[in-house]
Amino acid sequence: MLFLPNGKTTDKLISEEREITEEANPREHDVLVSTGEQITISKLAILLQEKGYKAISQTGWQIPIVTNSDFGNSRIRYINNDAIRDLLQSGNIVIVAGFQGVDENLNITTLGRGGSDTTAVALAASLNAERCDIFTDVDGVFVADPRIIDNPKKIEHISYDEMLEMASLGAKVLHNRCVEIGKKYNVPIYVKSTFEKINKGSVVSSSKSLEDLVINGVAKDDNISRITVFGLENKIGKTYELFRILADNNINVDIIVQSFGETFSKDVTFSVNSSDLNKTIKVLEENKEKLSYQEVTHNESLSKVSIIGVGIANKPGVAAKMFEALYEKNINMHMVTTSEIKISVLVDIEEANNAVTAIYKKFF
Repeated sequence: MLFLPNGKTTDKLISEEREITEEANPREHDVLVSTGEQITISKLAILLQEKGYKAISQTGWQIPIVTNSDFGNSRIRYINNDAIRDLLQSGNIVIVAGFQGVDENLNITTLGRGGSDTTAVALAASLNAERCDIFTDVDGVFVADPRIIDNPKKIEHISYDEMLEMASLGAKVLHNRCVEIGKKYNVPIYVKSTFEKINKGSVVSSSKSLEDLVINGVAKDDNISRITVFGLENKIGKTYELFRILADNNINVDIIVQSFGETFSKDVTFSVNSSDLNKTIKVLEENKEKLSYQEVTHNESLSKVSIIGVGIANKPGVAAKMFEALYEKNINMHMVTTSEIKISVLVDIEEANNAVTAIYKKFF
């Protein structure tokens, strides 16, 4: 069973859409961009049939893959796999369009970034498959981005939790939503190269390799903006009210730092995805009277650089070693956050690649 993203076709469709309007109706946008996958799966089915194989293509709405109605970023609710099982039992190679589904009102929907990977793992889970193979342009999961580090160490075996952190922190080999589904339904995910048949790639599963690495990955995310709310009233409930308003507007906040001065006010700094920056500023301005703050500033020239490893918080000296690597390259850290599985720092975006390189060399 194959799931085929078609980035070039989708980009072409979006370009044609923008010749008409800069902001299309979300429903019609999904109808348009979903056709790229439909073209690809039909062509592949035709090719396989010409080669003598029994093959059939299926769109998301034919199966159906039922989603919610959040156009452009829909979530899968359930998959009716009866038709797929029947086709497989009849000896067909079933080629399923990734990235798309249909809501309960029969509107075509798309799953957003990483939608094809998400479709693949979701179908594997639904069909109780032993594993799900994801073929991409790299031969597995690497400790660091091969575009930044020459010949980085490949990870033969990585846990769902570590891969989930790497995906959410900027590693683009797998999308975090497909890893979440793999973890929930215990579907091992094999990441392999489309172009290299010999190498085994990497496996993402619940169990971990016996190899005891201090860290299992270095990742960066350049889509980070920092916002500071100055002069927020130093009163119980004000911080809660600030983040409740952001949550009510579907704004996801990452790193948070709160500082208190000698006056009756406090400053709150937090990071958001750069795509949410303008929306966040607008929401804060609309609620200035309610929040009673003095000023809002922002910086959108930042990158989040992270190290990932299970139990990283219980390994003495890891944070110091990371900070030493940055200090030796004279790279300033703007904010820091830690968890059981990661340590992340915000640095100037022009220093991000240098930071990844320095940290990689320090640990590997």
